[in-house]
Amino acid sequence: LKTSYRGWYVDIGPVVSPADKIWTICLNQESNKTPILLLHGLASGVALWCLNLDSLAATRPVYAIDILGFGRSSRPTFSCDALTAERQLVNSVEEWRREMQLDKIILLGHSLGGFLASSYAIHYPDRVKHLILADPWGFPEKPVDIGQRYNVPLWVKAIVFVTQPFNPLWPVRVAGPFGQWVIEKVRPDIIKKFSSFVSDDVNVIPQYIFHCNAQSPTGEAAFRAMSVSFGWAKHPMVNRIDALREDVPITLLYGSRSWVDHTSGELIHEKRQDSHVNIQVISGAGHHVYADKAETFNRHVIEACKLADS
Repeated sequence: LKTSYRGWYVDIGPVVSPADKIWTICLNQESNKTPILLLHGLASGVALWCLNLDSLAATRPVYAIDILGFGRSSRPTFSCDALTAERQLVNSVEEWRREMQLDKIILLGHSLGGFLASSYAIHYPDRVKHLILADPWGFPEKPVDIGQRYNVPLWVKAIVFVTQPFNPLWPVRVAGPFGQWVIEKVRPDIIKKFSSFVSDDVNVIPQYIFHCNAQSPTGEAAFRAMSVSFGWAKHPMVNRIDALREDVPITLLYGSRSWVDHTSGELIHEKRQDSHVNIQVISGAGHHVYADKAETFNRHVIEACKLADS
């Protein structure tokens, strides 16, 4: 990074366990503009925002946290009930905000982070000046005819059925010291996205992802409690977005090549006729829209931040 940053643990107290701590990084903390808080997706951590931090920090304070149960943050045991686990995660973000003494924030969430950011904005609308959702998970309902619609092979259905009791990234932990090798082989696309940023040692990318996910998978367990077949939420956000206060503006950033269903954005727009809803589909980007087309993504986020300032 070209911008200096600070990293530390923020003690949020007894949110889930007796003493939870959230790993936090901050850039440009001296700015008096509205700060932006970044919430990562499943199996991720603060470092994967590396292509965005400098640009976003040029005009305002930027905070990024490892969501409770992920990365370097505490790994408490969450509830097995979907709504309770969701509320525990949302409350952890709110306790972090209180501890940081931030009055209002611009909230940006990717994938699972987008789901949690939306839930946070519904519960704490006074604190959110703009909600930015990057390829958010958990919005559409699971199709009733999914088997017919996608022509899912029988062997795939069998694997999904057998692995449902396990957390999504169990193969990485089962592989033990070979977990990093598994990531390199299964997700070479992730490594490629950041290779130019760490050209001197590309091994740090799968190494970082491995260490984010090699520990006790309590965050994954919370995700599994909230999900159906990993691809959908038990309580889809599109059915609850009506509860978000009208004066909270939303920017949705989708990747044109992503597996995430873009139609949820249109449904949100229809349900929020009297609110600001800006939908952008970024050409050539996949699910990791923030890394696939970082410059375009950063530009849209900065525009949303300017709207919040005004």
